[in-house]
Amino acid sequence: MSKKVLSIGLDLDGVILYNPLRVARPLIASFKNIVAYKRRMKFYYPKTFWEKQIWKLIHYLSSLFVADGFRDIIKLTRNKKIRSYVVSARYSMLGVDFRRWIKKIKADSSLSGCYYNAGDKQPHLFKQKMIEKLNLDIYVEDNYDIVRYLSQSAKLKKVKIVWIYNILDRHIDYPYKFPTLKAAVEFIETTL
Repeated sequence: MSKKVLSIGLDLDGVILYNPLRVARPLIASFKNIVAYKRRMKFYYPKTFWEKQIWKLIHYLSSLFVADGFRDIIKLTRNKKIRSYVVSARYSMLGVDFRRWIKKIKADSSLSGCYYNAGDKQPHLFKQKMIEKLNLDIYVEDNYDIVRYLSQSAKLKKVKIVWIYNILDRHIDYPYKFPTLKAAVEFIETTL
């Protein structure tokens, strides 16, 4: 009897694409908690034309190159060891840049599917919905707030939420925590 082929989801910015700005996540989260404390998790959505232009520019300039380990994901997918999906919370205004990266890294022809947040839902809710819809076994994410939300979701109890942490978050205790995509892929390979 053959083993089940695992379904793996990967975030784009900070997981597949190296993004040095993700180091600022704990600083931004702390600022949000001090200045505008809210019990419910909520991510900012740019509203004005200029906010959207700045948001586009930041994303365009900050996701620099493909992370080490992505080729291993492609190889595992082509060898039918896994089904792999890009599940990015990028808002609709970033759709052009999303498709540019997907084409550039050949994810559209190498992976099982590529999805982004075209409906502009809250990122954590979009990802939860896509994890359920795609029936993922593992989801790889770099934003700890999203990792915490997804790992505590009753609907995702059987899903391993893998976290690519940054240097400022390294002190946080979490069972599926890795410094790089390459290290996360090595963990995924042990589960095959």
